Amino acid sequence: MIWGVMWKYPPENFSDDEIEILSRYFTNVDKPVFAMVNLPEVVKGALFARYSRSAKSLRRLFLDEFYDSSGSASGSPTAGIERAEALYERMLADYGDDSVAQLGGVHLACEQASNILTKVLERGRLMAYLEQSTRYIPYDKRLEDGRFRYLVPEEITEGGSEEAYRRYMDALFVEYKEVFELVQERLYATIEKDTADSEFVYRSSIRAVALDTARGILPASVLSNVGIFGTAQAYEALILRMRASELREVREYAELIKGELDKVIPAFLTRIDRPERGGVWVDYLAARNKRAERVPDEVSGSTLPDGSGVTVRLIRFDPDGERRIAAAIIFEQSRASMRFAIDKASSLADGELKTLISSYVGERQNRRHKPGRAFEETSYLFEIECDYGAFRDLQRHRMLSVEWQVLDTSLGYIVPELVEDFGLRERYAAKMESLKSFHDELARAYSPKVSAYAVPMAYRIRFTMNLNAREALHLIELRSSPQGHSSYRAVAQEMYSCIKTAARHVNVAAAMKFVDLGHYRLGRLSSLRHEERKNHRLSR
Repeated sequence: MIWGVMWKYPPENFSDDEIEILSRYFTNVDKPVFAMVNLPEVVKGALFARYSRSAKSLRRLFLDEFYDSSGSASGSPTAGIERAEALYERMLADYGDDSVAQLGGVHLACEQASNILTKVLERGRLMAYLEQSTRYIPYDKRLEDGRFRYLVPEEITEGGSEEAYRRYMDALFVEYKEVFELVQERLYATIEKDTADSEFVYRSSIRAVALDTARGILPASVLSNVGIFGTAQAYEALILRMRASELREVREYAELIKGELDKVIPAFLTRIDRPERGGVWVDYLAARNKRAERVPDEVSGSTLPDGSGVTVRLIRFDPDGERRIAAAIIFEQSRASMRFAIDKASSLADGELKTLISSYVGERQNRRHKPGRAFEETSYLFEIECDYGAFRDLQRHRMLSVEWQVLDTSLGYIVPELVEDFGLRERYAAKMESLKSFHDELARAYSPKVSAYAVPMAYRIRFTMNLNAREALHLIELRSSPQGHSSYRAVAQEMYSCIKTAARHVNVAAAMKFVDLGHYRLGRLSSLRHEERKNHRLSR
């Protein structure tokens, strides 16, 4: 009971009038833990910024320095907004105290963004993202104006190629719709419904697999919706990166984001539009991007055979990585110096090393039970080639470094298993080859980044992922789960194999208890079955 320990936390004394005011803006007035509500982001952030430099409690600070009911009939602390903005002007813009910009956060909806743009939006580490899923949402419906959901880049419109571009994109969406419907129909015909399955579970799993199969036909220009939550500092970095982009869509979207953030956290973003601050930053980023483009490309090699699947290569790892993990464990659990811990870990016999790491990992009961930060002591650099659709899902993992090449058609494309099984390979390949020819035309007329909009998601992209063992455990277990898309499941399974056999980090691999190496025709079905039966047990 909370009152059983309240003698440890004597409540602060407030008058009845102060309690009435505080009750509007704080979740309680008598406990040591509370949340702020009904306050603008700028005031909440400024309160915390002032908090670090004051001996007062937060609620007292609010009453003494931020609250002023004279600003409106409702008692909204409008004077507090003025004080907060002045505080940010001094601390953020003048003093350069960047940590202050971490105190304001915004939920932002970004709609009608191409899948080229979504990768830009989702690149920052310090934000949270949710993106519209191609697994649950079909893209076979036309918009009210009769068009499919894809972007026509202004570069292509101004270059005189819009008519041809629309013709090819429309053909892709028509093919997507037909393949989706054909695969769904044949799955219904070949897979019987289990008597224990509800109609919802059966139909949802069939639909998900059909959508997964057709996804590769969609172009990178297909529109999506992205939800973002981030701090002002993260948004500032995002906007500056976007303003430096070569792509018109990205630059225009940067101004849309800035305009909406100015309505809710303007004081946090004052540096962006200052020529000597944000202007110089954007110029630097743009110049850096231009210089990078002039770096000679390596010979790309021959196009890989169509349907060649995913390729995962372990480029770099630490042969002593597991002993680095062991040293971190010893250091954390003892009073020894790190130098002693490293020497001790180096002297362990293989059996002792295995026992130490497995004891540290413990009995994991599900994949959300993760070992501690000692697993961050070793890392792996992977080079991966897979279809762009799978890359979209893998790129969103943020606790790692990911770099990717511009999407094009040079690495060939992946043919989904069900396309092969149902005799649709020939028409699928014809559509891919047709788009390859059109992409090559665009690439000659426009920059590689602009021509990437026209590339279907079945085409492969090359990228690297540099991640520590703790993040590798999280990614591999999550992305190898049976309900996942077959393409990124194959990537995760190969990453696991590389860690176990190429790096010979058998103890790290052993900690990955929930890696699933199976092959499933209807992996989504088993997941939905488990969820439905669990809910049924809980409802009893």
